[in-house]
Amino acid sequence: MAETLRIVPQPMRKQVEDGLRAAIVNGRFAPGEHLPDRVLCDLFGASRSVVREAVRLLEAEGLVTVVPNRGPFVTNLSVTEAEQIYEVRGVLEALAGECFARNATETERQELRAIWEELARTGETARREDLLAIKRRFYDVMLAGARNPYVARMLDQLLNRNMQLRAMSLSDPGRLKWTIRELRRVIEAIERRDADEAFSACREHVQRAAETALRLLKARDGAG
Repeated sequence: MAETLRIVPQPMRKQVEDGLRAAIVNGRFAPGEHLPDRVLCDLFGASRSVVREAVRLLEAEGLVTVVPNRGPFVTNLSVTEAEQIYEVRGVLEALAGECFARNATETERQELRAIWEELARTGETARREDLLAIKRRFYDVMLAGARNPYVARMLDQLLNRNMQLRAMSLSDPGRLKWTIRELRRVIEAIERRDADEAFSACREHVQRAAETALRLLKARDGAG
């Protein structure tokens, strides 16, 4: 007798969390914008307790800032904060790439290349959340194969904190093309098991992404 596939519905809190994260990354809610409970409850059709739990989780990621007596706001990173985030991310990501080149299994190397190839097939018209999801899987494989839980924990936390900036960088015309080229260098170094080159390639990728995001951030602040 064939086994019936049971589809388990996603918890409402997770739906609201994912929906609010996407709304922030896609610019539905702008940096510095207030996020009243009433607006979020109406938007997602959820209770106030569910909305507040989702907001709390996004606050931990750094996407939301809760101001005492005023409520939650979309985090508005300054140029200085963004520079500091990219400095730390560059070192951690380079170390993750180095460790992956040394420690990953052949299966993990093939999986990382497959994700890069998927990204390479993606066009400039792709949605930012789809691009971020592909890159998120790329990092998930890299962090698992690096076999360094301390690097994985710190970089994972920073990638969440960095999500708005990553979305901003990927929104720049032509940036996707360079992202693909930069990550190809990472992949090729890893396949040669060249840890030093993987470190350098990952560091360069973050530096180039930082240049784009910081330029856009400065332009936004200047326009304000």
